[in-house]
Amino acid sequence: TCDTGDQQTTAVVHLKEPAATIVETLKDVTSYEGEDAVFECRLSRETTQDAQWYLGDVPLQSNEMNEIRVQGTRHSLILKKVTLEDCGSISFRVGEHTSAA
Repeated sequence: TCDTGDQQTTAVVHLKEPAATIVETLKDVTSYEGEDAVFECRLSRETTQDAQWYLGDVPLQSNEMNEIRVQGTRHSLILKKVTLEDCGSISFRVGEHTSAA
């Protein structure tokens, strides 16, 4: 705001967050039934963009079977006590970028 006493003008600053990219992709994981399977990837920057994990086409959430962690630029998915039904493609998506294992 600029105020000269008898006149005033105001402007607004709008910021756009630069898109994060995936700089460390997912790696394939082999586990025994009943063990945990851990998937990790790293982004180019910390971001407020929506990041989502998938098993096949099913979006995953943190619950008693899955643990999703974000520590700075590192995003992790832990599939707890995997079973044969957990076999398949795991993917991580942020913005327009995807990594799969």
